[in-house]
Amino acid sequence: MQGQGDRRGEPKTGEPMPATDDEIREKYLERAIRELNSLTRELQGCELCPRGNLMPVLGSGHPQADIMMIKHAPSMSEIEEGVAFYGRSGTALMKALRRLQIDPLAVYGTLCVKCPVGDAVLADPGCQARVLEEIAIVQPKMIVVMGPDALDALADLHVPLARPVEETFGVVQQFTPSVDLLYVPSIDGALDEEVAKREFWSAFRVLGQWYADLPPY
Repeated sequence: MQGQGDRRGEPKTGEPMPATDDEIREKYLERAIRELNSLTRELQGCELCPRGNLMPVLGSGHPQADIMMIKHAPSMSEIEEGVAFYGRSGTALMKALRRLQIDPLAVYGTLCVKCPVGDAVLADPGCQARVLEEIAIVQPKMIVVMGPDALDALADLHVPLARPVEETFGVVQQFTPSVDLLYVPSIDGALDEEVAKREFWSAFRVLGQWYADLPPY
């Protein structure tokens, strides 16, 4: 029975109102930012790789991006700035994203080898495994893997529930139950030679259709 003044469905005095979808998303975003900031501090204090006085090259982009781009090792411009996909590769990708009508704010980019070592083989496996932490924090819907070295490094991470990846450019594959994967050539190797540019674009443009088909909620 409903007593006088007891309105069914209204919260009792002192009880918190249920969180809205926007508030929930904001909380998840705040947590992702905190976790990425914590990872940044750990990377900056890491002594596993012989990088000397140089700082590690950090991931960049939206903390909860739909798309995560992974390449293997940093270029000189990325080392100088300490930011992944800075310089020519970043400029080329921005042009490609605009052509495909993909919002750059929907993208996060990172590297397997974050330390500017003289040879990528000198990078500590434990340091490269940090990519697994980034995937867990960002929780992308799509991972774009650039080049065979990055693909091998991703396989070594043993991502939970991950399926074997076919080494075929330009094919969207289901990587985990909640994450797709697109394998493309290395962007760094596709900046100068015309055939390499076309090969990269032929594979990368598949991302545009995937993004267009992504539900807006």
